[in-house]
Amino acid sequence: MNKDILKETIAELFSDHKGLLAMDESISTCNKRFAAAGIPETVEMRRKYRELIVTTKGLNEGIGGAILFDETVRQNTKDGIQMAEALKRNGIIPGIKVDKHAKPMAGFRGEKITEGLDGLRERLEEYKTLGMRFAKWRAVISIGENIPSVECIEANAVALARYAALCQEADIVPIVEPEVLMDGNHSIDKCYEVTEQVQKILFYQLYKYRIETEGMILKPNMIIQGDESDEKNSVDKVAEYTVNCLLASVPANVPAVAFLSGGQPPELATAHLNAINKNYKKRLPWTVSFSFARAIQQPALEAWNGKDENVEKAQALLYMRAKLNAIARSGQYNLSMEK
Repeated sequence: MNKDILKETIAELFSDHKGLLAMDESISTCNKRFAAAGIPETVEMRRKYRELIVTTKGLNEGIGGAILFDETVRQNTKDGIQMAEALKRNGIIPGIKVDKHAKPMAGFRGEKITEGLDGLRERLEEYKTLGMRFAKWRAVISIGENIPSVECIEANAVALARYAALCQEADIVPIVEPEVLMDGNHSIDKCYEVTEQVQKILFYQLYKYRIETEGMILKPNMIIQGDESDEKNSVDKVAEYTVNCLLASVPANVPAVAFLSGGQPPELATAHLNAINKNYKKRLPWTVSFSFARAIQQPALEAWNGKDENVEKAQALLYMRAKLNAIARSGQYNLSMEK
């Protein structure tokens, strides 16, 4: 492991108030979104959509790195340029999702464990030759009746630690993503309680497995009530709870925290990121940024609708959402910018 390489990559990813674009949806997830928009669920349409993203002019003004899916890494633009190479030419560092999805955890009803450690060392070696400089692994933690269990949290934390160790061995920056899902009717206080527990257990396991915390990126959820809850919380309250939770559970030497959007509407995810940076900048020992998927892509996907004549409009929307989130990193965003 070369710590300098890891640190340099992280610094590049988040330079000039940039963040990450998570364009690593699996084939089934991408097809689901296509189906909802009435777009044919084919390999070629997925390729066209990925090309739309990676060739968006000026996207690097807001995006420092893009997380790809294995299918995308092996696809080319219509001009025969590999997607990862197209990103690099656009000033964006390519990364790769390496987990094999969350599966039901045997013996623990309603809980999941992320798989994909078998053969990961060899896959990372190949991805490195394909130009990938960082990777991502997502653990999924649900809140519900009598869950999450400590066993589920610990099992996912160990998997994240083992993944991170293999990444750092290959000089690839690991994005460690312990997502506490928004699904459910739980309160913001319950989200805080579970997220703090998850992150404390996670960092204990990262320490045990000798992870260099200065050479990793944390991708956590914000502290928000469940999407079925009647509770209404202000943007400032979400920012307060989120910052307090991070301060209680995340070591100060972690260089960057890049939030997932978790299904929030684009404008709300941006507003929350802005409030965190605007209200608490002096208290944050980490770079606090974003690693959004739908919160950046969804308006562009809907505008594109699978039609070539809509590419330019879709790219303009993609550029705008990326740029607005970069502005939110500096705490300068406001709703009037949406117009």
